[in-house]
Amino acid sequence: MGNEATCKVHFDGKQSEGKALLETSEILFRGDFRLKIPFSTIKSAKAVDGELRLQTAEGLAVFHLGSAAEKWCDKILHPKSRIEKLGVKPGARVSLLGEFEPEFLREVTGLTESVSKGKIAADSESVFLAADSKQGLGALAKISKAMKGADALWIVYPKGQKHITENDVLAAGRKAGLKDVKVVGFSATHTALKFVIPLSNR
Repeated sequence: MGNEATCKVHFDGKQSEGKALLETSEILFRGDFRLKIPFSTIKSAKAVDGELRLQTAEGLAVFHLGSAAEKWCDKILHPKSRIEKLGVKPGARVSLLGEFEPEFLREVTGLTESVSKGKIAADSESVFLAADSKQGLGALAKISKAMKGADALWIVYPKGQKHITENDVLAAGRKAGLKDVKVVGFSATHTALKFVIPLSNR
């Protein structure tokens, strides 16, 4: 992953060893003190001699990351778009099951004309399933049977809800014979979990 590191951080006259996490839109640190720095609040980001130096409204945060500092700095300055993180390539064949926000539909249709809504096209490379409840996961057995080779299934579900949790999604995917391989922040309210057919079954 490369987005997690044990390191020392200096901030506001304090220093601590702890764990730093580079998320899709923020950097987190958990040690003797905690930091949560959204990319949108970073005034400048530099990598100098193995240090990631982030100037924020609250002051300078220095992450001692060694060789990873430049890579992290680049990710902060040039974050991937959502569609890039989801791995949808121009011209790819995509199937959408369920209701998705208009912005996501625009992103997908702006990249490819091969979009099937409401059913899985036979030659889909990426399938997106919007699951707002556990009941929405009921179609997984059927979906997994329709998948072939290296096809990707992304299950998009609400964050921080009791009626459908990450564990519910993981359990349903695994029960359908699929392997979970990646998680992406889909939006401020939703998470996307990626499943594939295990290599041994392709």
